[in-house]
Amino acid sequence: MAQADIQTVRTSKGQEIKVHTHLFINNEFVPGNGPLIETINPATEEVICSVHSADESDVNAAVKAAKTCFQSTWRKVSPSEKGRLINKLADLMERDKDEIAVLDALDNGKAFTVARDVDVTDSIACFRYFAGWADKIHGKTIDTTFDKLCYTRHEPLGVVGAVIPWNYPTMMAVWKFAPALAAGNTIVMKTSEITPLPLYKFAELVKEAGFPAGVVNIITGYGQTTGSYLGCHPDVSKMAFTGSTVTGRKIMESSASSNLKKLQLELGGKSAQIVCADADLASAATWACGGIFNNHGQSCNAGSRILVQEDVFDKFMELFIAETKKLVVGDPFDEDTFQGPQISKLQFDKIMNYIKIGQEEGAVLAHGGKRHGEKGYYIEPTILTHCKNNFRVMQEEIFGPVVAIATFKTIEEAIEMANDSEYGLAGGVYTSSLDTAITVSNEMQAGTVWVNCFDIFDQSTPFGGYKQSGFGKELGKYALQEYTQVKVVKIQRAGL
Repeated sequence: MAQADIQTVRTSKGQEIKVHTHLFINNEFVPGNGPLIETINPATEEVICSVHSADESDVNAAVKAAKTCFQSTWRKVSPSEKGRLINKLADLMERDKDEIAVLDALDNGKAFTVARDVDVTDSIACFRYFAGWADKIHGKTIDTTFDKLCYTRHEPLGVVGAVIPWNYPTMMAVWKFAPALAAGNTIVMKTSEITPLPLYKFAELVKEAGFPAGVVNIITGYGQTTGSYLGCHPDVSKMAFTGSTVTGRKIMESSASSNLKKLQLELGGKSAQIVCADADLASAATWACGGIFNNHGQSCNAGSRILVQEDVFDKFMELFIAETKKLVVGDPFDEDTFQGPQISKLQFDKIMNYIKIGQEEGAVLAHGGKRHGEKGYYIEPTILTHCKNNFRVMQEEIFGPVVAIATFKTIEEAIEMANDSEYGLAGGVYTSSLDTAITVSNEMQAGTVWVNCFDIFDQSTPFGGYKQSGFGKELGKYALQEYTQVKVVKIQRAGL
């Protein structure tokens, strides 16, 4: 018997929510032809529910719906109307903010308060920001010769394929939806098979907002099947991906072997936070603590390497450990919880193994390092000190609540250590010297550099990486360039 679309899920506090479990194609929830996928509550290790997955025929149907809508309807909708629809979607998310946050917390394990006050709140702001851009995407007139008129048009790409990760189920989706829709594209998005539930709630709101059928299509499935079908599809004009560098390479191969589709890749990171001797150490300790342990360390831009100037190492460590001890690990639905469980057993085991590897390499376990509690994928915030830059825990992305700390003598040495990485997503420096701040910001090979803060985002500022952290920008005006193509029109004036 086929599974019904609507299922009832429950939180640890007994709250019940009805969720969609079918694919969202052409404004309808439809059964998928792929296998059912169980989604697990990482706080309890129990099954929340099962969702339908998309096989190749489902991907084809979603892309066809998006292509048909783009050609017949969406590209003809006025920019101001697109902006109105996007703002309406933001209004509905505002209305249902708590329910979306509950699904984020249930499926992902992040604290409900963080999901509500950060992820969903920022997602709403992102939609409103790009709604404002919808009728302000302009070309230019270009003077060439007197007898010619030349101008540019910034046109949508068509069908955008998007694959999002499990660490920010709602926010990473909106970072792609908002500019893609504002620029006039239609979209087929594959959720992570680990965290599909928040996006099916979002799909419900898309339909309620009044978007034409086919503008937004949301499917679930495994990367090696559903994601591959989408990445290779000849009618997809662009792939936007957030996830691992390994998968990013595969998406590049799919683009090259299919229709040479445009790509935007936000990949892994191993961001360095540099703490200088002249920094406000108490402030640096607070920011650096959040920089690594926010979202359980499950952020591509996490400041998972901290480089501390030798002269202040002991004092900084005292302050940093004290800040770390304040973090509350526990049930995502407890008001005081800062850190919930890691996303899965696979990630839990990987992180615990890295803690072991770090100590075998010579790192000193200064705090944490153990499982928290007996049930759920909880790990204590972990601090490894006396690391060398060639340690695996300094070079490889752990993607968990583990920070590797090393020391440096000079700023030049710190910059060299920070840049000694295959990644270049972000970095930070704590200093009271403007000259040092500018020097480090200029020399650090990273797409974002924070000074005397870390992990701060705004809808108007672009975000994206250097090196093997990918290419292309999310957020801000720069993001619109990722979802448009420039056409030049040249007109010969008659009779001149």
